[in-house]
Amino acid sequence: MLARIVDTVLDRTIAPGYSRLGYLLRSAGFVGDRGDPAPDALRGRVVLVTGASSGLGLATVEGLARLGATVHLVVRDAGRGAAARDAVAAAVPGADLHVTLCDLSDLDDVRRAAKELADTGPHVLIHNAGVLPPSRTLSPQGHELAFATHVLGPHLLTSLLAPSLAPDGRVVFVSSGGMYAQKLELDDVESTKVPYSGTAAYARTKRMQVVLTGLWADRLAASGVSVHATHPGWADTPGVTSSLPAFRTVVGPLLRTPDEGADTAVWLSAAPAAVIGTGRFWHDRRARPEHYVPWTRETPADRERLWTLCQELTG
Repeated sequence: MLARIVDTVLDRTIAPGYSRLGYLLRSAGFVGDRGDPAPDALRGRVVLVTGASSGLGLATVEGLARLGATVHLVVRDAGRGAAARDAVAAAVPGADLHVTLCDLSDLDDVRRAAKELADTGPHVLIHNAGVLPPSRTLSPQGHELAFATHVLGPHLLTSLLAPSLAPDGRVVFVSSGGMYAQKLELDDVESTKVPYSGTAAYARTKRMQVVLTGLWADRLAASGVSVHATHPGWADTPGVTSSLPAFRTVVGPLLRTPDEGADTAVWLSAAPAAVIGTGRFWHDRRARPEHYVPWTRETPADRERLWTLCQELTG
């Protein structure tokens, strides 16, 4: 009971819980249902990781490889993807690793790559690719880049791969704790009505990912595919260094390592299905509330409106 109270306090006070301190305190309690998976827990399983060339994605690939998974690194840049594959191969001798090119912001490229990825017989799909644009930037189809990368691309890829993931596959969205500050914004998904803020666009689309987790969980439940979302806390990644340099300067010593940030995504890929269920939002191997304040709550109609919008925009 005391450990659960401490965990909740860490979560609600944000800074301690999202920092490396929070991970170190909580990881001491990763036992029982929340314990580490067996070393070969993912042997024979195929896992797809988007945004796998650096940071959390690269750490996720290594964690999955250590559990015996065949891992496909889904990346935009062939050179960086090959370098990431080689780095994991050196760290995990004998790892079965593959590189697939796909720009998640480009819906045509998602459709192309989905055909190749479906042939791999995937069991787990981890949506990790992320961007935080410094100025409003458009995808090849004319959508705001964060919205295209975090919402439309993952929604389309999930839709196209869902038949391949059945009957016991998993989908994991890597969201962000920053989504707690945002409500589900559906009247300006393209970020045209107010001066552009990359940080706000990032957080809004991360809120959308958490809502999509529940929507996909409901729709895939009958097929046996479970859907999950997680946030990594504050991790020291190249994305943080390039996009939030002032933040990194201030909290640098408190940032988690990429391995610590990726821990729950790896765990969700291997944990017993009866333990993790479906449609929940996770942090440090424990399900978390989706809202802390009432003014960010969406209605069921809002949630269905997001689904309809994603369906329409992805065709």
